[in-house]
Amino acid sequence: MTDHPALLLHGPVVLDPETGTELGDTLLVDPDGTVAAVGSRADVMATLPGTDPPPREVRTTGYALPGLINMHVHLGLALPGAMSQGWDTEDDAQTVLVMADSAARTLRAGVTTARLVGESRYLDMTLRAAIRRGAVPGPRLFTAGHALCCTGGHGWEADALEADGADGFARATRLQLRAGADLVKVCISGGIAGEHEDIDTPQLTDAELAAVIDTAHAWGKQVTAHAGSSDTVRAALALGLDGVEHGYSLDEETIALMVERGTWYVPTISVSRCRDFFELHEVPQWMIDRALSAGPEHWATLQRAIAAGVRIVMGSDMPPYAPFEGTTATVREMELMQEAGMSAHEVLRSATSLPAEWLGTPGLGRLLPGSPADLVLLQDDPTADVSALRGLRAVVSGGRVVRDDHDELGAWGTT
Repeated sequence: MTDHPALLLHGPVVLDPETGTELGDTLLVDPDGTVAAVGSRADVMATLPGTDPPPREVRTTGYALPGLINMHVHLGLALPGAMSQGWDTEDDAQTVLVMADSAARTLRAGVTTARLVGESRYLDMTLRAAIRRGAVPGPRLFTAGHALCCTGGHGWEADALEADGADGFARATRLQLRAGADLVKVCISGGIAGEHEDIDTPQLTDAELAAVIDTAHAWGKQVTAHAGSSDTVRAALALGLDGVEHGYSLDEETIALMVERGTWYVPTISVSRCRDFFELHEVPQWMIDRALSAGPEHWATLQRAIAAGVRIVMGSDMPPYAPFEGTTATVREMELMQEAGMSAHEVLRSATSLPAEWLGTPGLGRLLPGSPADLVLLQDDPTADVSALRGLRAVVSGGRVVRDDHDELGAWGTT
């Protein structure tokens, strides 16, 4: 006998983004915060005879969707300009408090799992452990520790770990693995936020990149790369790269190779079309100009990737919860992916079941028996238009209510 009852959510249409189907209108959550059953009310209730205590039932309406997975997040990153001047990024205590606040805001925005791709001083590991203990609220975190770059390479100002030579990059990779990294992130070209570089500037030799990939793969970890241009990506693919972040300018040949090799792609399309966000945060004009000038080709790259069938997953790069064009950066990223040519179903998969596949955690991103009870409640059907996510009104993470705008879930949640 448990100390508290199972929880029965009845009324919303429960969606499975992986198959594009409706699973029923009733979800049973075990006291441990996992999904016990899903289907019609009659079918779910049939699994309950003898349950003691009986489940507590909550009735609501609308649609239930698995919690979102944002695959390109920096909880402690401050952009050049006012953001980086607003707090002491060298103070561990202040940095981890900023990260914890960002994590809580991210969770309330409906992102119940986040992949961090470059933080400072292994404070992401500290935060991940605190969230797992329940000491602070936040999404389930998968993290890369420090991003890796060459001396003076992309991200060095934001605490990317600098290295040179194959031995140097092998050691830098092992340092992340020693700290507990779930994956490795390496910067192989210039980017938007580096003042003294161009987006297509190659920054690693083949030997350096091979050292990263071979070392990480030997430890069973995947490698994803900040990359801007076709030349750098093609060279990395030949060495076994698993994923591409941004890919501001990728030609058809490169995209075809990505399809052939099953390479993952996180386009972060928002970052090259967010003038208002940059101006609000007083980002330097050189960065605004570079980001916006990359926009047309970045958009064309995404459209080429969609048409070719690249495995695309959603990542905002901007803070997942940040206000952006009337919604959050996460939702706007998904809307832009739909505007670029993905169907609503494809976009929903890109933010739920497909990221779970990349992360090696197939129970995430779906609401099936045994899955974590991570879900968001919406009024309208997101399979018709992902803009329905603008109407997000409640968030549940591991069976716990973390947002309930209309107090419709009451005391629903495990203790």
